Amino acid sequence: MTAMMETLRFAGDDDEDLYSGFDTVHPALDTTQLESDPGFQEAVRTSHGRRPPTQSRAPPTGLRLTSAAVPRLGTSQQGPGVSLHSSMGQTAGGGSSSDGLRRPMTSMRGTGYTSHGSSFDPLHQASRGPAPPLISKSEESPEEKIKSLERRVMGLIEESCLAASRGEVRLALDRAKEASSKERSLIRQREQAGLSDGHNLDLTFSVLFNLANQYAANDMYTEALNTYQVITKDRMFNNSGRLRVNMGNIHYRMGQYSKAIKFYRMALDQVPNTHKSMRIKIMHNIGLVFVRMGQYSEACTSFEYIMQEEANFKTGLDLVTAYYALGDKEKMKKGFLRLLECQLDIDDDEKYTTSSDDTQANLILEVIRNDPLRKMERQMKQEAERSILTAAKLISPVIENNFSDGYNWCVDAIKNSQYADLANDLEINKAVMYLRQKNFKDAVETLKMFEKKETKVASTAATNLSFLYFLQNETDLAENYAQMARDANGYNDSALVNLGNCCYKREDFEKAREHYIAALDIDASCVEALYNLGLTNKKLHNYEHALDSLLKMHAIVRNYPPVVYQIAHLYQLLEDNDQASEWYLQLLGLVPTDPHIHQRLGQIFDSEGDKQQAYQYYFDSYRYFPSNLEVIDWLGSYFIEHQVAEKAISYFERAALMQPDEPKWQLMVAACHRRSGNYQQALQTYKQINRRFPENVECLKLLIRLSNDLGLKEAAEYAMELKKVERAQEQRDIRASSSRPGSRRSSSRASRAGSAVSGHEEYGVLTPKSPGPRRSARSARSARSARSIPDSAISGRATRLSLNDLDESEPYIPSNKEVDSSYVDPLGPLQERPKTSLRRKQDEDEFADEDIGEDLLPE
Repeated sequence: MTAMMETLRFAGDDDEDLYSGFDTVHPALDTTQLESDPGFQEAVRTSHGRRPPTQSRAPPTGLRLTSAAVPRLGTSQQGPGVSLHSSMGQTAGGGSSSDGLRRPMTSMRGTGYTSHGSSFDPLHQASRGPAPPLISKSEESPEEKIKSLERRVMGLIEESCLAASRGEVRLALDRAKEASSKERSLIRQREQAGLSDGHNLDLTFSVLFNLANQYAANDMYTEALNTYQVITKDRMFNNSGRLRVNMGNIHYRMGQYSKAIKFYRMALDQVPNTHKSMRIKIMHNIGLVFVRMGQYSEACTSFEYIMQEEANFKTGLDLVTAYYALGDKEKMKKGFLRLLECQLDIDDDEKYTTSSDDTQANLILEVIRNDPLRKMERQMKQEAERSILTAAKLISPVIENNFSDGYNWCVDAIKNSQYADLANDLEINKAVMYLRQKNFKDAVETLKMFEKKETKVASTAATNLSFLYFLQNETDLAENYAQMARDANGYNDSALVNLGNCCYKREDFEKAREHYIAALDIDASCVEALYNLGLTNKKLHNYEHALDSLLKMHAIVRNYPPVVYQIAHLYQLLEDNDQASEWYLQLLGLVPTDPHIHQRLGQIFDSEGDKQQAYQYYFDSYRYFPSNLEVIDWLGSYFIEHQVAEKAISYFERAALMQPDEPKWQLMVAACHRRSGNYQQALQTYKQINRRFPENVECLKLLIRLSNDLGLKEAAEYAMELKKVERAQEQRDIRASSSRPGSRRSSSRASRAGSAVSGHEEYGVLTPKSPGPRRSARSARSARSARSIPDSAISGRATRLSLNDLDESEPYIPSNKEVDSSYVDPLGPLQERPKTSLRRKQDEDEFADEDIGEDLLPE
């Protein structure tokens, strides 16, 4: 093979043509002799079937195939036969299609890819195997476990305290119990770990103290006392004796006043003298318990001690109250003077007013004007004023011979003190006390004294005067003083409300609304202005705006019945029956016995067609107030509509008792008797109505109808009486028309033709415009024979009498009211009565059902 390569090399070197010699087959390149070549066969046997290497080095630069090296293929390290076979049988992908040998793709060997498609693993991680498991953390030490549990216990205590601050007392107790349980578990773990020397006493105290507080907040006083007892008995807890104050408070809540005083005194003994404020608070509690027990002398001793050590307004007021309970006038005066000597310890208000042109200083004053410190000072000042005024109002009626002298003494004492500004307020309170005693004259005189004083006091006095005159229906004076109050203080919302009330009373609703809106601009929470604005908008038919105002007031003042009623009524006016019924039901929860609300709910359900529910509310309204004629009328009509006329009789009879001069109710009673089939009772009732109201056309028509049905001869007599009544009515109409100049009226004979009574015509009850007059039986008989009524007999309404008060000698005074002879039965057509009686023969009385004409009457 070496000789062969040398032959090829030299042949190429000698020939200048690079491609010469390839068109003929060289003996060395004759492949037919390869089978007999032992060297080639040995090479085939040793290389055939071998797996090509997975990685290969990139060939040297000098061995890369280029266009210039193509004719030098024979210079490779392989034999000539192998080189030739590979170049001829290689596919486009770099492999062989004839055998299993694959030639590696040298262009991709640098990136780790091979021609036989092995997996990509440039970092050789496949041979390393899976990653070793993570090393588990070693167990916590006992000290770490204990600290973790301590943190958990402290977290539970904080959650309990936060829940208690939010008012969730039940949740706070649960967290406190859980903290106590975990704290006991913590102690056991310490003992098991041998770390008892490191016991956290502060944590144990916090757990027990919080648990006792939460027991007390949940009214579990026995458990709270037991927990406090555990703390106070353990000498390891420092200053635990102070907790006896809490134990005394619990006994006070339980009504055990003697034990409360005992624990207060035990706590007082254990509090050192250096803690002066704490001792004074305990002494104040002792004095309050003595007041509760009625031992006012001991209470005065406690309060006097406090006033000597560290006087304050709250204790001073309690001392004056105890003196008042003892009835000692001199001590009351002394106590009041001692109250006025208390120091307020508040800086002057002048430092909050801007007095310089320094912008930076003004900004600072604007910030501190409403900061928390300023709010606290304002609260302290209000507490001082309240205590002084309350004490003055308490003792003024009793320290002197009369109310006025007592108030004057208090006013003089205040004027001579550092709180002289309160004297004017006390004078106004004096006027208010006069009002409570219904002494309007002295109240007005007292308030008029402030007309020429400073602006604020004058405005307050004028406002009260306006209110007084408004109560006395002197609207002009009330408006004048309201204007004075507004002029004296433009930010006086009460004065604007009074002005609006005066305009409302004069029905000037637009102006009243303006005043109410102005008052709300000053104080948005002025409930008087909100309520009156809602009523004003309601009068102006601005229902939506009225509803907005009343809903705002309902958000401020919850469950105020007038507001809830107005809201419900506005929804009813807006035809929102669902909301109206909901608010009416809410109102029934506040005033369950109000019959008017039951009636309104009945009206709503009646309008929606729910008769059963409407009946329930109407019946409840009738139960609470059985004298409402509207409710009685509805209940009677309800039973008539359901064909139970006999149940409606009791309601109409009650209405007839309430209005004995109204024939409507008696006619309804008779109609119910007739519908229920009790014709005799109906006839008797109609006769009573006729005797009581002889000019009632409806009653006469029904008497004619019923008499004809029963076959009575009285039908003709009632028909004649009906003619006379109608004729008298016509004559009155003629006189009335002739009394008016220029009036012309045709004869009303045609109207009489329509009033003829048919035997088969149904008649009902027509409500007259006014109750008819009464007359006796004798006057009724005399009226039947009369053809005309003189003008002198016409007079006004007679005195109302009951049926039992009718007198035979009572003169008949006809009514001058018009009587409508036309009539429609409100009860509907009567059901046909079964023909159980014997049929009358037609030839007996064929004109029985006919009206008797005037020409057939006897002379």
